[in-house]
Amino acid sequence: MGRWTQEAQSYIHERSIAHLSHGRPAYHRRGFPGMDTALITYHGDLRTTATHVRSGTAINTDAPVDNHGKGSAFSPTDLLCVSLATCILTTMGISAEAKGIAFRSATARVVKHMANDPRRVARIEVHIVMNGSDLGPKDRLLLERIAQTCPVARSLHPDVIQEATFTYT
Repeated sequence: MGRWTQEAQSYIHERSIAHLSHGRPAYHRRGFPGMDTALITYHGDLRTTATHVRSGTAINTDAPVDNHGKGSAFSPTDLLCVSLATCILTTMGISAEAKGIAFRSATARVVKHMANDPRRVARIEVHIVMNGSDLGPKDRLLLERIAQTCPVARSLHPDVIQEATFTYT
């Protein structure tokens, strides 16, 4: 699925509010300000589509092969790991911009390690490669601390081991 029309976005937003909160935004019932983030549809065969309410962008998921799925798309636990890596890169960019630090390019490779009994993500490795030619030791240290303090890193249970490595080119 690609981008949705404005009409479709409005429909999704209205339906998600009506469905999830009986006509009142769910966040107001709990006293939290905010807006619906996504509408998720289960299609059967262990597949879902998550549609970002504001933009209409969609992500499909599938259960992994080792858990009865086809592995034809990100699994929910894959997205958890990807969320950590994208949060790290995004908050590094925000901090770099705010402090006038050169942050030209970066990539991240994610490795997910599962545990059983109960089935869960046990460890997430995030391997970051970035242009460091303009970065001094203080700037590198500051940006590397983001890996431990980004919102997703802080939201994960302490039992989930988070490992971030940095390679500068």
